[in-house]
Amino acid sequence: MHIALFQGQPGPLDLAGNLERLQQQAHQAAASGAQLLVCPEMFLTGYNIGSEQVEQLAEASDGPSAMAVVEIAQALGIAIVYGYPERGEDGAIYNSVQLIDSHGRSLANYRKTHLFGELDRAMFDAGSNHFPVVELNGWKVGMLICYDIEFAENARRLALDGAELILVPTANMKPYDFVCQVTVRARAQENQCYLLYANYCGAEGDIHYCGQSSIIGPDGAVLALAGEDECQLHAELDRQQVVAGRQAFPYLQDLRRDLHQR
Repeated sequence: MHIALFQGQPGPLDLAGNLERLQQQAHQAAASGAQLLVCPEMFLTGYNIGSEQVEQLAEASDGPSAMAVVEIAQALGIAIVYGYPERGEDGAIYNSVQLIDSHGRSLANYRKTHLFGELDRAMFDAGSNHFPVVELNGWKVGMLICYDIEFAENARRLALDGAELILVPTANMKPYDFVCQVTVRARAQENQCYLLYANYCGAEGDIHYCGQSSIIGPDGAVLALAGEDECQLHAELDRQQVVAGRQAFPYLQDLRRDLHQR
């Protein structure tokens, strides 16, 4: 499967402009042969926008913005993962990502479970125990958001549930470059799965994003790596690499699950 990610500057509070950017990036990705495009965390509204703006801009997972993404995916024949503030059925506000396939079907909606400091906690409620693994173009796909990937248990859980590809929209800022450079590679290798890490670049308020988005192979190899400027990254995925990795490093098979239950 040919996959792509977009690394760009955030567009705080510019919902219409971000949907237009999404259409442009999806068009570019599809024209290059990509079957999936992944955008950063809270892409539709910007991330560092404050609780009042999050409350105002939050939508249901099938709200107007989702329907606009559905139209883009259908028109261009490409699956899309995007971040947005979700208003849940319970009235709570979640930091969410949604996967829409090339036919416009919502395959999965994931709510960030591990909130980062007061910045996240002031704007969002934490997601519940729901880590979907779904099939996209014959691949088993799971999703996490930013800080979630820094907890090894989250990626391992998805891998144990069959994930061959983990998609991580993020809004990682300086000085946490270590996560971009080391952590994501370790998560891919220790679970023998592909991992896509889609970050912002530039600044948003007092946050300076560190870019360095990447696509990582099941052996931890860097297949594509961004710097600190806007770009679109691409890579071809080969499932045989996942199979070979899990044979060479049978961590998932050899894991003593009985020792890790709490």
